[in-house]
Amino acid sequence: MGMTPQLTWDIGTAYDLFTSLNVVHDPARYGLRGSWAAGVRSRLPAEQREFLQEANEYHHFWAIPWLASQSGPKDGDTILKKLAAIPAGQRMQEVASHHMNLPLQEFLFRVAEQGAWTEEDKSLLRDLYQKMYKEDTGKSKKIADEELIASLDVWANAAEYSEKMLTALQVYYDVFFKEEEARILKPLEARVAEARELAETLSLPDLLNELSQGLRFELDQTEGMEELVMIPSFWTTPLSMFTSFDKKRWLFMFGGRPNDVSLVPGEVVPELLYQMLKALADPTRLRILRYLSEEPLTPAELARRLRLRPPTVIHHLDALRLARLVHVTLSVNGRRYEARHEAINTACTMLEGFLAGESFT
Repeated sequence: MGMTPQLTWDIGTAYDLFTSLNVVHDPARYGLRGSWAAGVRSRLPAEQREFLQEANEYHHFWAIPWLASQSGPKDGDTILKKLAAIPAGQRMQEVASHHMNLPLQEFLFRVAEQGAWTEEDKSLLRDLYQKMYKEDTGKSKKIADEELIASLDVWANAAEYSEKMLTALQVYYDVFFKEEEARILKPLEARVAEARELAETLSLPDLLNELSQGLRFELDQTEGMEELVMIPSFWTTPLSMFTSFDKKRWLFMFGGRPNDVSLVPGEVVPELLYQMLKALADPTRLRILRYLSEEPLTPAELARRLRLRPPTVIHHLDALRLARLVHVTLSVNGRRYEARHEAINTACTMLEGFLAGESFT
């Protein structure tokens, strides 16, 4: 990443309106207590609760690039009104045009216009998804029939689906997220102020690594980047999103929640401290950290040393990443991991402070 793009800083609680939906429907991935997430979902009426659960398979991050392209305030109420102002028959096309490549757009928009799909369409969509995945990662991927059918069904009923989604989003906002907005706005503003200061002294790769708490990028696709939209997200911390609108404009969503603030309000034990100690309490993960302290390794290399199946190793690496205990280098050749020693120091400092009676929020 030898580029020096313009950095554009963006703050909006509406980003977390969408990302929080993914978190409460997939809490384990984010280290969130499942019972609390279930409590949030239970506040929704059955119809909207079931719809959002099913829609999670289609991905709740679908609106992020569209949202980044909008001007003006980006609180939840304003953005929901903007979505409602788009005619139902055009809403999905408007949003999708900001995150899909042109061949995929043309294909799915045609399915929406026809209101139906065929077996040939399923084969065409598989080819488009596989090509897009290979362009993004340099690797091949098998696409399950269930995923293809779900996408085609959504687009064949685009107007109806977009109305159901808007209703579900509005209900979710009214019964839960409206009160959450007030809690997360100040931390997001503080995080952007801190990030802007860091940007004055760090190179872009080092800045992305610092803000993501452990991600390093070696991606050839970014060579033409001219603008990078920087977006803090309270709910997805520490996981990040790095994607493009086109070859020149990209967005980077980074952790916007302070280390001493938990996702669940009122938690006595700091969330980060709990995640770190939980990750370190496993002997296999301690062995992984020891190996990664010696040299960067891929999951496959670790699997051979540990004599474990790669999926098992990846599960442990995900836990270490969530606890901010590893650096992850992303490249077209895959992922390499190494120990993040500064995080070990953070864990010790937080534990000493907690035992000494320091208060956390």
